[in-house]
Amino acid sequence: MARYDFASDNTAPATPEAMAALAEANTGFASGYGSDPGSARAADLVRAMLDADAEVRFVASGTAAHTISLAAPCRPFESVLAHHHAHVCTDETGAPGLFGHGLGLTPLAGASGKIAPAALAEPLGAPDVSYRQPVAALSLTNATEYGTVYSTAELAALTAPVKAKGYGVHLDGARLANAAAAGFDVKAIAGLGVDILVVGGTKAGMPPTEAVVIFDRALARRFDARLKQAGQLPSKGRFYAAPFIGMLQDGALDRHAAHANAMATRLAAAMPFKVAHPVQANGVFVEMDEARLRALHASGWFVYRFLDGSVRFMCSWATTAEAVDELGEALRRIA
Repeated sequence: MARYDFASDNTAPATPEAMAALAEANTGFASGYGSDPGSARAADLVRAMLDADAEVRFVASGTAAHTISLAAPCRPFESVLAHHHAHVCTDETGAPGLFGHGLGLTPLAGASGKIAPAALAEPLGAPDVSYRQPVAALSLTNATEYGTVYSTAELAALTAPVKAKGYGVHLDGARLANAAAAGFDVKAIAGLGVDILVVGGTKAGMPPTEAVVIFDRALARRFDARLKQAGQLPSKGRFYAAPFIGMLQDGALDRHAAHANAMATRLAAAMPFKVAHPVQANGVFVEMDEARLRALHASGWFVYRFLDGSVRFMCSWATTAEAVDELGEALRRIA
């Protein structure tokens, strides 16, 4: 049987803390659609983590969270700037355009998943013309799709010219916990001009749930109606909120993310193949030819070839040092 330990951080089970909180939420009766005390408690914990006053909603998937969030500050004939390998550009099956009723995406270049500041100049300076979708927002990802982490200063260099134009900023935080464990200050996000943030739950070790954090209160108006129309306002909303309580109330989110990052560092140290991108969060990307990738699959370990041609190994809260060492030995045999 194939092992999926390193195929994705989505392949890991949910953490004990998240599941205990879910079980605790499964008692008694509560009001629906996120109006229950548990949802309020989870939202307070998210606000405390970010040290910010914001609206918080909990939804079922990253696809829903990010694409609905992109639609909020934009009109259907407008466009969102994003790294050309950002998840919203490569893995959402047109969902930004669906939920945004025609919203476009403008891809930008940059090494290791980070948008190059110079890449912003042309689209931000382009004139509005009737035959091209004009820019309305910027989408950023931290940690990036390649496991690199923006510093606060790097994000500020990207958000400042966008905000100067009066455009919106969305932050994809599917692996925000891993970025925080790598040193990124999540309390700085609100001050960077981010209008809407998604705090990842699923990749961080929760059952399916993501937190949409709305810093710009104007975007919160009728946001629940937007969620309802998209099928993302569950009647039993407490079950989407509860895992965040379990992960935030005693620091489990930080602990588990730090462990995942540490396992990636351990794997990188044992890696016999050339590492293609800096290992800063919980991912390791390496240069590996197709014959050796097939050999790795044949030995029982399944991983993906990624967008840039590198092979991706993702660590999670559940990754063990023993599994890293076993994989390292398998890699050395095929190298």
